[in-house]
Amino acid sequence: MTRMYTEDGRMVPLTAIEVGPCPIVQVKTVESDRYNAIQIGFLPAKEKKVTKAALGHFNKAKVAPLKHLREIRVDSVEGLEVGGNLDASQFAAGDRVDVSGISKGKGFQGGVRRHHWKGGRMTHGSMFHRRIGSVSPGTGLARVDRGHNLPGHMGHEKITIQNIEVMKVDAEHNILYIRGGVPGPDGGIVFVKTTTKTKKQKIKK
Repeated sequence: MTRMYTEDGRMVPLTAIEVGPCPIVQVKTVESDRYNAIQIGFLPAKEKKVTKAALGHFNKAKVAPLKHLREIRVDSVEGLEVGGNLDASQFAAGDRVDVSGISKGKGFQGGVRRHHWKGGRMTHGSMFHRRIGSVSPGTGLARVDRGHNLPGHMGHEKITIQNIEVMKVDAEHNILYIRGGVPGPDGGIVFVKTTTKTKKQKIKK
């Protein structure tokens, strides 16, 4: 993360994201696959660490092996060809984007941290400080209800932050500067696309 200052002197927190170049490995059309889509890759991979099937896929496209592949549905494949690249020039300052990534894993956590339970009193030897207490009735169903908040694995989930602003584009180095934070650790892989969220219209009462 970094920061920038606007013309009126406000400090804006930013996340710098490297967004390319992403070679186009495959183009799908309605005629051949019943829908329009492109498959893009990111980060070069060593040939010895790629399966033979994947290596054949890259060789067919005449593209060097890549670590990550992602398919994107598009309205039209016009102007998109195998071997081409997508980079930061696809975006401009002021654009709104959605960013998806895997959040940081936090291991096994109790209910107080995972679900913001209040917890028990901390005095007079209650022995009920951060414990879960009763989770089901003793009669009737006598089982834990489906969906009950309990301790368990926390984090390491796919999270999408919608409708965030691109503050600055460094096309030379393929870097986007996006307002605020994004999911995942430093160096993590995220997916950036034009937002699908629109502003809600105000309803007059």
